[in-house]
This record gives sequence, C-alpha cells and structure tokens, in this order.
Amino acid sequence: MGKYHNLLYIAMKLAFDWSLQDNGMVGALLDELYACEGTFERIFLGAIFGTSAPYFLAGWKSDFMDKEENIHALVFFLDHATNASLEFNDGSKKYRFIDVPLESCGKASPVRVVIQMGASEILMILLRFGAQFTSDHVSSNPVECILDRLKEYNRKYPYELVACLKLALRAVPSLSLTVDRAALKHLNLPDDYNYQRKIALERYGEILEDHLLPSSRCGLKPVELKHLCRCQIRQMLWQNFELPFGIQKLPLPISLKKYLDLFDD
Repeated sequence: MGKYHNLLYIAMKLAFDWSLQDNGMVGALLDELYACEGTFERIFLGAIFGTSAPYFLAGWKSDFMDKEENIHALVFFLDHATNASLEFNDGSKKYRFIDVPLESCGKASPVRVVIQMGASEILMILLRFGAQFTSDHVSSNPVECILDRLKEYNRKYPYELVACLKLALRAVPSLSLTVDRAALKHLNLPDDYNYQRKIALERYGEILEDHLLPSSRCGLKPVELKHLCRCQIRQMLWQNFELPFGIQKLPLPISLKKYLDLFDD
C-alpha cells in the first residue's frame, strides 16, 4: 500500500484498454493485486454501483469511464481469471476470483452484494461464470436472503428482485433453507421428517402461492431431472474452469446450450 500501489491499477487499466490476451500476464497482475489488497473490490464495485461509491470507499474513484465500461472490465478479468485457473487463499479458505469477499461490504461475497442491490444483470454475469452460493461472513444462504426481502413487500414484488430469484434458482439444485432442528426438537418429529417442506410453507407460503418459488425447488415436490442434470454438468465445467464458454464445446443442441448457460428455464 505504498506510493507505488496505484501502479497496479494503472497496469490493470492498460490491460483492459489494450485488450491484453496474455493470460499469464493478466493472471500475474491479479495475483499481485490480491497480495497487496486481499480483495478485488475496485473491479467489482464499479460494475455493481457505478463510477462512484463514496459510501464504501472514502475518496474512491472508478478506474473506468462509466458503469458500462466497468461491467466490460469485470467480464474481461473474469474471463482471464477463469482461463488462468486462478485461486486465492484467505487463511484456510480458497476462493476463485469471482468469489473473493469484498472488504468494504462487510466481507460479503460479490454475488450476495449484487443480490442485496437487486442487480439482476450483474447477477446473470456472475452466475454464468460460476459464482458460488456458499456461506460467507454475512450469513449462510444468499437465495434465502432474496426470499426474506420479497416478504417485506407484502406481495407487491419488485421486478429486479424477482428476476434475481429466478436466476438464482436456475443455478442451484434446490433451495436449502436454514433449519434450527434444536428449536423443533420439542415437536418429536421423526428423523426422516421433511424439515425443508415445513420451513418453506411456514416462512414463504405467500411466495409459493404467488408461484415465485417453485414447489419442486424447496422440498414440496421432487426436483426436475432436467434441472439436476443442468446443475451437475455446470458443476463439472466449473471444476475444470470451463464456465461459461466450455458450454459451447459440448455436443448438444443450441437450445440445451442456452439452458445450461442459464438463459432459459
């Protein structure tokens, strides 16, 4: 964080402006940025919040011209980080570029911040590149966060938040709701009891009635085999750093490729 620190961001901007295709060089630049800051928030925040985010970073100014260029830059570095198979260590945890927590957002993952903003366009980009719905420093379930926010609107649901929910449900096999089994122990329920069904009906009954939450994704009905296959194929591609462009290499019809790439449901 010395006086030469910002040279890394000058290099980052030049790499984008010149559309540098050298994965090794861009990967080395991202490694140095992470070693210096432990976060990539200056790449992510501009795409999420636009060219100025004073609430998060005092004196912060975007390295790119406008929000659209910030989004293009995010995709540029996501592509290079994937092609270079980059992973970053944070203590005992290991993250990919797309999942590195954002320090100025309470160490929340980028996908959680995007959900909180209701930014479905950015969420689509992150999910296509394989952003993970895993626990972070905020809480355990970003999809459950969307449902809790929808409850606050008394069935007058904001379009962007509904769009985020629909996209999120395409990317996970099923919704894993937080269940406090200790609190339900007094009910003397059997060991194989469907807790997910109980919690879904109690917490999100109105959302289920309004058909925003499919009954097949929250324990009320079996998950569709087609959807499970999509999630499994995407998981294998993710493990091999092949999301999303590896989908086009598969010997499948165009309609199925769009389904795998989360464009269709």
